[in-house]
Amino acid sequence: MDFQIPPWLNQYRASANSYLLQFDPLTLLIAPFISLLLARILQSIFLVIHEKGLKATIISFVMSSINYIGGNENEGHFSLINEACSMFAHTNPLHLSVFPSVVRFEAEVVAMTAAILGSKEKASGGQICGNMTSGGTESILLAVKSSRDYMQAKKGITKPEMIIPVSAHSAYDKAAQYFKIKLWRVPVDKEFRADVKAIKQHINKNTIMIVGSAPGFPHGIIDPIEELGDLASSYGICFHVDLCLGGFVLPFARKLGYPVPPFDFTVQGVTSISVDVHKYGLAPKGTSVVLYRNREIRKHQFVAVSEWTGGLYVSPTIAGSRPGGLLAGAWAAMISLGFEGYLENTKEIMEASKRIQKGIQDIPELFVIGRPDMSIIAFGSDVVDIFEVNDVLSSKGWHLNALQRPNSVHICVTLQHVPVVQIFLKDLIDSVQTVKQNPGPVNGGFAPIYGAAGKMPDRGMVQDLLVEFMDSTC
Repeated sequence: MDFQIPPWLNQYRASANSYLLQFDPLTLLIAPFISLLLARILQSIFLVIHEKGLKATIISFVMSSINYIGGNENEGHFSLINEACSMFAHTNPLHLSVFPSVVRFEAEVVAMTAAILGSKEKASGGQICGNMTSGGTESILLAVKSSRDYMQAKKGITKPEMIIPVSAHSAYDKAAQYFKIKLWRVPVDKEFRADVKAIKQHINKNTIMIVGSAPGFPHGIIDPIEELGDLASSYGICFHVDLCLGGFVLPFARKLGYPVPPFDFTVQGVTSISVDVHKYGLAPKGTSVVLYRNREIRKHQFVAVSEWTGGLYVSPTIAGSRPGGLLAGAWAAMISLGFEGYLENTKEIMEASKRIQKGIQDIPELFVIGRPDMSIIAFGSDVVDIFEVNDVLSSKGWHLNALQRPNSVHICVTLQHVPVVQIFLKDLIDSVQTVKQNPGPVNGGFAPIYGAAGKMPDRGMVQDLLVEFMDSTC
C-alpha cells in the first residue's frame, strides 16, 4: 500500500527549503549544536540560581569577573602575569648561572619593594637587602631563624625567647615550634595595639626579638612601631615588622594624605620586614619578600653545605628549587603597575574601606573593633551572635574571616569590593536583622564550632581537634 504525502506537507516542505536556501550549508549544520550548547549553559545557570539564589549568584559572578587583581583570566593584569609565569615556568633560580634572567627578576623585585619601605632614606642606613619567598609565612620563618642565629653569634644566646602581641600572626607560633624558641604572647592595649610596657616586662637575657605588625591581620590596626623600635634598640635585640598586608598599601596611603604612623626601615630598631607581593602587590600567589637592615643579619638566613658528595651547596631560602615563573610574574606585576598604578589602586581601596567602616558603624547592633588604619575592618556585636551573622552572609555569597577574643569577623577590602560596597552593606543589615529575629545556628554554618571552641577552657583540646580536622582533610 503506497503512502500518500498530504498536499499541505509538500507545500510546507517546499516553503521551508526555499527559506533555508538563503543560508550557508555549514551554518545549518552547526546551528543545532550551538542551540544545544546554549540550552546546556542556560540549564547550568538556572541550576546554580536554584541552589544559591539569584543575589548570591550575581555577587559570585561579579567577584569572579573582577577578581582580586582586576580583570578576568584572559585579559588585563591577570593575563599579563599569567603570560610572564608561563614564559619562565621551566626556570629555577637555584641554578644562578643557568637562569640569570630570573635571578635578576628577584633582585629587582626586592629592590623595588625595599624602595617603597625606606631603603633610599638616609635613616635606613643604605644597606637594605633581602630575598623572595613563597609567602608571608616563609618570610616570617626566615626572619625569625635569621634573628635567632644572629643573636646567638652576637650575644651567645642559646636558649632563645621571642615576644609577640596576641594579635601577631600565627606564623610566629610555627617559627617557635620549628626553631625551638620559647614564645611569649602578651596582651594588646585597649586600642588593640601591641602593649609596649607589657612587652618590656617580658624581656630578659634570652630575648632575641620582638614583633610588631603594620597592620595586624585580625583588626587592621598598626602597632606602635616607633616605640617598639626604641625598645628593641635599647636592649640590643632584633625587631621584626610584619608588613605582609600593609606593604603595598601603607606607603601609598601615606602619599595620599592618610594619617599613617611610621612603620618601615626609617624607624630605628627595625631589623627585618616581611611583605607579601601576592596580596596588594597584585602578583601571582606564592610571592613574598623578606628584607633585612643589612647583610650581616641576612647572612644567617642562608644554608651552606661544604661536605656533601653532591657538591658544594648553598641556598638562600627554605625551598631549594624555586619556581622562576612566579618571580617573573611578580616582576611583571610591579613593572606593569608602577608607582602610579599602586597609588590609584590604594585610593580606590581606602575610599571603599572608609565607606564600609562608616556603614558598619551606622548599624546599631554592631561595633567596629578599635580604629582601623587600613583596609581591614573587624566588627562584633553585643546584641546578636556575630558568627551567626557571618553564616547568613555566607549564604548570600560573602565570605568573611571569623575572629576570636573578642568574638568578631573582619572584611579585608580589595579591588573586588570597590563596586559592590552598597550591596555588601545592605546584605549585612539584612543578615543582622535575620539573626536578631530568628536567632540560632544556620544549617551547615560554623557558628556552633566557634562558639564551642571559645567556651573550652582546655586550649590543648582545641588544638587536638584542629589537628584531627587537618589530618582528615589531607
